Amino acid sequence: MAVQRGERRLRIASLLAFVLLWQLAASLADSRTLPDPIAVLARIGAETAALTLPVHLAVTLGRVAVAFAVAMLVGALVGMAMGRWRQVDAFLDAWLVLGLNIPALVTIILCYVWFGLNDWAAILAVAINKIPTVVVTVREGARAVDAKLLEVARAYRLPWRTTFLRVYLPQLVPYFMAAARSGLSLIWKIVLVVELLGRSEGVGFQLNVLFQFFDITGILAYTLVFAAVVLAAEGWVLRPLERRLTGWRA
Repeated sequence: MAVQRGERRLRIASLLAFVLLWQLAASLADSRTLPDPIAVLARIGAETAALTLPVHLAVTLGRVAVAFAVAMLVGALVGMAMGRWRQVDAFLDAWLVLGLNIPALVTIILCYVWFGLNDWAAILAVAINKIPTVVVTVREGARAVDAKLLEVARAYRLPWRTTFLRVYLPQLVPYFMAAARSGLSLIWKIVLVVELLGRSEGVGFQLNVLFQFFDITGILAYTLVFAAVVLAAEGWVLRPLERRLTGWRA
């Protein structure tokens, strides 16, 4: 607990240092180019009171959640298969390399052209861009699974379901969490691009509108709120979940 409290204080100190540096930079720059934190917070309050920010944020977070779930599920299954069977790995390796190197913008444009300017095309484009990175991470985890533990499970004639849930999956948890963390940081960025290019609601769409009016305060307000949501998901969901699932390793 003492270690966790120390880490929490360091994170708070880091955020305070960021705000102080922002305030210093804003005091040296033109207010239209870089508004100070107070002005941005006031804009957040105004946008929230008008319900504009909550509505656009909810739409974006919904797309992020669905795309994240699809990417993690498909990527985990494919990654485990590639790590477990060499034939599957050899067959899908070229597909994986291709998926890792196709620019996200190309995938987004193609999905919109093929499936239309709708939410399902947007979510599919985001998931396609994330799946290869999940596959790579989980595949490495599947390759690193301790074969001796699996042999012990077979020696004790444990059912395959018990072996999978109690012996195999726990060893992959750190890799799942690594894929989830990188997934959140990548998916929300791609979702904003998807919304900017082809949707009429969401944070990405609103940022595009604000950009056209050169509204730096509004852009920073939406960016700050969305970044706060991502930090909250990391600190209140992913990190505690990882500690709970990997407690057996302590």
